[in-house]
Amino acid sequence: MPLAHAAPLPHDVPLLHIVDGKEIIPGDNSWLARCGRFLAEPFTSAWRNRDLIAAILRRELRERFSGSVAGWVWAILAPLLSLITYTLVFSGAVKLPNNADASSPIDYALFVFGGLIAFNFFAEMAYRAPSLLHEYAHYLKQTMFPAHMLPVISTLRATTYATIGLVLMLLCQLLFSGSLHWTVLLLPLWYIPFLAFLLGLTWLLSAMGAFTRDTAYLMMTISPVLMFATPVFFSHESLSPDLMRLMYLNILTGFIEIIRDLVVFGRLPNMLVVAWTMFLSVFMFWFGYWFFRRQQDSITDVI
Repeated sequence: MPLAHAAPLPHDVPLLHIVDGKEIIPGDNSWLARCGRFLAEPFTSAWRNRDLIAAILRRELRERFSGSVAGWVWAILAPLLSLITYTLVFSGAVKLPNNADASSPIDYALFVFGGLIAFNFFAEMAYRAPSLLHEYAHYLKQTMFPAHMLPVISTLRATTYATIGLVLMLLCQLLFSGSLHWTVLLLPLWYIPFLAFLLGLTWLLSAMGAFTRDTAYLMMTISPVLMFATPVFFSHESLSPDLMRLMYLNILTGFIEIIRDLVVFGRLPNMLVVAWTMFLSVFMFWFGYWFFRRQQDSITDVI
């Protein structure tokens, strides 16, 4: 009995080949096509691996407080205690660090807490990223594990705790002020670029950390110092014009200014600041991804 011949695929359907564990899709190899594939790759890859990302993320969130009786209560209690402490300490302040008048007893606390949300979000990623691939070395060595998805999972994990702090911030403002500024509706425009920056940073630091432990020691040294070079407890507006421009080289300055404008002051951020943070976020996202993918072939040999 003759074998049936398979119907040929349409010409517009790309063929998928696996070469040395990599997915290769033949097609247009012009520089414009390669650029388009590179720009789309982080998103298409995350979509293909969405089930794996969700499964590992759920496990990491469960293990964060494993063995604890209170469990997730600690994720809420820690930022809540910080916010209560700042409220009690600064409740009598009538002027904010930028010399603006405080409209409620909690304004000063929100001013500081907003800066801490952004900085702690960054610090959690900076501390963990250099050792991230070492944590999953057994997966990377034994299976065809998509290593470039680990920074995505780590960033989503940190996003969960940052979101809890942000929700508490909004609830406290609503409780003490009786209302929220309409500008809080624009918070996604703060969140998305910040996530892009942190994800790119995690790709970069995790790839560097796979080759040398010095990356972890460097971040443990820099992060505490950076906290005092970032306007968390003070306002960059109180600095001289030259120092203020220098402060904007620290991308966290822009993100902290934006979240304070949207939540505390209820005003639109400076468009130059928004444009600058957007530029740095996009650059870090794509540079970090490019650097990680460039080093990925060697990562499993060194961890």
